[in-house]
Amino acid sequence: MEKIRLLSTLGLMGAMRSLSSTFEAAHDIHVDSDFAPTLALLKRLRDGEAADLVILTREGLDEMIGEGRVVAGTTADLARSFVGIAVRAGQAHPDIATEAALRKTLLAARSVAYSRLGASGVYFAQLIVRMGIAAEINTKADIVEQGFTAERLVSGEAEFAVQQISELKQVGGIEVVGPIPHDLQTPAVFSAGRIAGAKHADAADRLLRYLASPEVVPVLRQSGLEP
Repeated sequence: MEKIRLLSTLGLMGAMRSLSSTFEAAHDIHVDSDFAPTLALLKRLRDGEAADLVILTREGLDEMIGEGRVVAGTTADLARSFVGIAVRAGQAHPDIATEAALRKTLLAARSVAYSRLGASGVYFAQLIVRMGIAAEINTKADIVEQGFTAERLVSGEAEFAVQQISELKQVGGIEVVGPIPHDLQTPAVFSAGRIAGAKHADAADRLLRYLASPEVVPVLRQSGLEP
């Protein structure tokens, strides 16, 4: 069985578990997947790590194309993702429907977990600066280097977790309250491209075509993404 190596942002982890199995069964190609935050993946690619296909934020993928690490013309936008807030299962859902409500909720929180290297964490850090509450939030923030922020809800270390909704949904024992108001965010676009010098270019192209096809739409939606 041919094997291809996929490096993917955490936002696609839930969807790819199911999609990889379907693809492998149909094409007799094994997908060896490694998931990490976009900024961590960019560093690994710049350090020379080998792969066949990569899924990053659109901005990250464009950087890789510009540096010649991803082949231009072998890319596809796969899904959009909004940043949301989650609480531990059974906890009351706070009001985050408007900017004013979100500000009040965040200021009243015991602690807020967000990521340092993920697109959601970069966005949230900028958002609280824009809202003028960065100092207050960061004194009680639980900043997660890598992985899923919602795990801090289960352990009791944080009251609220902020991350892409598709990433929040990867953790059991939590509930997604909803997205941060849409007028306060631009959704992340997750895009795939073939790595320059891929050892299994044809197989990578087949996986890319599959991930960009209409048949994957229900799986993307189920995992908290918008096609």
